[in-house]
Amino acid sequence: MTPENTAPTLSQLLERGDLGGCTEWLSNSHGLDTVRVLARLSDEQREALLALLQPAEAAEVLEVLPEPQAIEAMEGLEPETAARILEELPSDQQADLIGEMETSEAEAILEQLDVDEAESVRRLAAYEDDQAGGMMITEFLAFHESASVADVLEDLNRNAEAYADYNVQYAYVVDESRRLRGVLRLRDLLLAPRSHELSKLQIPITAHLADTTDITDVAALFDETGFAGLPVLDEAGRLLGVVESDALAQAQTEEADATYRASQGIVGGEELRSMPLWLRSRRRLAWLSTNVALNVVAACVIAAYQETLEAVIALAVFLPIISDMSGCSGNQAVAVSMREMSLGIVRPSDALPVLFKELSVGLINGLVLGLLVGGVAYLWKGNVYLGLVVGGALTANTLVAVAIGGTVPLALRKLGTDPALASGPVLTTLTDMCGFLLVLGGATMMLDRLV
Repeated sequence: MTPENTAPTLSQLLERGDLGGCTEWLSNSHGLDTVRVLARLSDEQREALLALLQPAEAAEVLEVLPEPQAIEAMEGLEPETAARILEELPSDQQADLIGEMETSEAEAILEQLDVDEAESVRRLAAYEDDQAGGMMITEFLAFHESASVADVLEDLNRNAEAYADYNVQYAYVVDESRRLRGVLRLRDLLLAPRSHELSKLQIPITAHLADTTDITDVAALFDETGFAGLPVLDEAGRLLGVVESDALAQAQTEEADATYRASQGIVGGEELRSMPLWLRSRRRLAWLSTNVALNVVAACVIAAYQETLEAVIALAVFLPIISDMSGCSGNQAVAVSMREMSLGIVRPSDALPVLFKELSVGLINGLVLGLLVGGVAYLWKGNVYLGLVVGGALTANTLVAVAIGGTVPLALRKLGTDPALASGPVLTTLTDMCGFLLVLGGATMMLDRLV
């Protein structure tokens, strides 16, 4: 069945309050079809669906919904209902949802949880999304180093249902203060004599993460070790959680998405077309109105050379070409700097080497592009000086563009500003101003040879 056919059916089931029908629909729908249909429900229908389902089933629905819709739906539920659903989610997803909710709604839900569980969620939600603490889960196995093999096997058997959802490949060995002492392979556990203590079976820790380690260093350690998961420790060496490779991949994807949205002027978080109209408009206008002001500044340069432009009207044809080509070169440099910063290859202190390398490639590309556009100008008007003005301006402005594009993201990062959000307007305004100034200023100096 196509989503167009299934969406009304689900709506009708919700209107009738048919729990069995909704459960059956969810079990028969898969992948993107499920996401598409659930995302097209109204806020009220999504809230009704979550309230109707059992907490475990509702948690599965939340996991496939886009985060803004999941948050909206949870905030619309009764706190007790939302808390029961939250309990069924993995700890990292609990923290993500609570961390993005309005404070009052989040606290109302947390008050319905067990005190220890609520405090755990608060601690996780306090971490940034790009820190190890923000990516870790707290569902893992840890046993005291003095415990025997028999004790551990008994615990596994007694809590089999609770551990069923754990991604169990290793268990961790800790001391009485919960400081990490080693790792226990389950294979070694099963084959060891029942009387052995874990201290005799544990493997020394070769790699771990601090809870404040940023995503770049987390990724580097995963690449270096090839492990499926890494333990996360606090300053005292106590075991807090585990970052799995899948969680890292998801965090990297979300960071890349956020960077792309910011570079395109979608500010204030993720945007979906199901969000309120005025919210979406306000977020976009925050970017667009800034660009209006910056473009007015660039237009002032043209106004200052109005007489030159009127005398050599052919220049008007080449102004947008020079602006656009230089902007493209600058955006390439921005993209490389953003990527290298995300990989940890460059830092703000590397601005000078970045500038040198960008100027090198900018000189080559600028000369090639300048010859091409200057040649077109000469062939069109038969005036070699027009070709020199246009080609020279494009060459020089390409150098300006790559210098700005390569170094401004590093400077903005050092200043604590989002480089993805601010690099675009800065680059566009400066390259437009410089391009117009170079073309019109050069033409003014050679005006007697151009007319």
